[in-house]
Amino acid sequence: MPRRPLHITGAAEAPLRAALRELRITLGVPGEFPPEVLAEAESAAAAPTLPDTDATDLPLFTVDPPDSADLDQAMHLARRRDGFRVHYAIADVAAFVKPGGALDAEAHRRVQTLYFPDGKVPLHPAVLSEGAASLLPGRSVPALLWRIDLDAEGRTVATDLRRALVRSRAKLDYEGAQRQIDDGTAEEPLALLKTVGLLREELERERGGISLGVPEQEITERNGTYFLHYRAPRPADGWNAQISLLTGMAAADLMTASGTGILRTLPTAPDGAVARLRRSARALHIDWPHHVSYADVVRSLDPGNASHAAFLHECTTLLRGAGYTVFSGGELPSPAVHAAVAAAYTHCTAPLRRLVDRYAGELCLAISAGQGVPEWVLAALDDLPREMADGGRRANTVERECVDIIEAALLKDRIGEVFEGVVVDVREHEPAVGTVQVEEPAVVARVEGGGPLPLGERLRVRLIQAEPGSAKVQFAPEQA
Repeated sequence: MPRRPLHITGAAEAPLRAALRELRITLGVPGEFPPEVLAEAESAAAAPTLPDTDATDLPLFTVDPPDSADLDQAMHLARRRDGFRVHYAIADVAAFVKPGGALDAEAHRRVQTLYFPDGKVPLHPAVLSEGAASLLPGRSVPALLWRIDLDAEGRTVATDLRRALVRSRAKLDYEGAQRQIDDGTAEEPLALLKTVGLLREELERERGGISLGVPEQEITERNGTYFLHYRAPRPADGWNAQISLLTGMAAADLMTASGTGILRTLPTAPDGAVARLRRSARALHIDWPHHVSYADVVRSLDPGNASHAAFLHECTTLLRGAGYTVFSGGELPSPAVHAAVAAAYTHCTAPLRRLVDRYAGELCLAISAGQGVPEWVLAALDDLPREMADGGRRANTVERECVDIIEAALLKDRIGEVFEGVVVDVREHEPAVGTVQVEEPAVVARVEGGGPLPLGERLRVRLIQAEPGSAKVQFAPEQA
């Protein structure tokens, strides 16, 4: 996939920033933190609740985007005699946020961090999320420290969870981590990320799980200039995600064994959705024998191939419908699994950026210690699915609308020009309406007009509209 960085020109800056401001207003995005929230955050940052266990001798490291400061997770991987040991430290937000306080109430109002091209709207004040609670290197920070022992095939054989004081040694980014692993310069804890990651990916294949490597549009900013490009995931991205998945599955196992918890669930795709995918595969000339599973077909694809990328784009429709499900009294929900993970799973590894993770962590701590779940956790559980659904919709809208605005700002002065692209989606009952992925600039937008669109094939398209904040980018097929 093309990954050429593209910047928004000075002429586009004014309408771009105006459109982003308007988007915040339209969506009712929270603004500055109230004074009482900031005061409580400052106080908590100065005097958090510290754990009894000191694990600062464990040389943890983080893998995140290079400009990230809100670091939720740090890890250490080591060999055991008959397998591997994964230590995974998660920021202990409950060490700073008092139940029922101003910080807690504000977190329930915000639900999750929102990311805009010109800045983020954080779940917690920066003094916590990018300071006292973040697992930045060289600082002793309270954390929820998971210890997960794996056998030689990467299967979980033992789990332990406790509060501990931890200290990260290094802040790595994905590109740097991948480079060290590829050139053989990575020390063993990082080198084992590949070893364990590959083993976990193989187990994912065995249980029928799926991770979609769909190239994504990504907005970045350097020195006040915005860039829009396609980003295909690196292998290290997937290995890092496998450690998070491993922890989320371990947390779900604790909850289901205890009979109380909150799971991230996704129903199995209906037959009609899979049948539609099979029709798309035929149109894209992708071989999908009837005896081969959807997951195995996806794993065989190359995101760099235009037809394969179009099919991966179509596959994302099977991931819609995920939500949060609360259960208690030993009665497991139905479904109790996440269809893409193909196992019970929960969100617990990003409490600085997502509200539900703090509660999942507290549930797991209580269960692991054989203690009763705190009353403040139980009291909040029933409302969490609705809160997270509302917050998720807002976050998805922000992401989608921001990309639309950047695209329109990039192209607003190019109406009438012709571009090269690939048709990545066609409406089932409107074959002349679909989505085109333009190669340069890195734009994915609506295309319509003329006869049926050729799914997965190259197409020359003419830009017919683009105005940040008012008219999303739209193309029409160029007549031969």
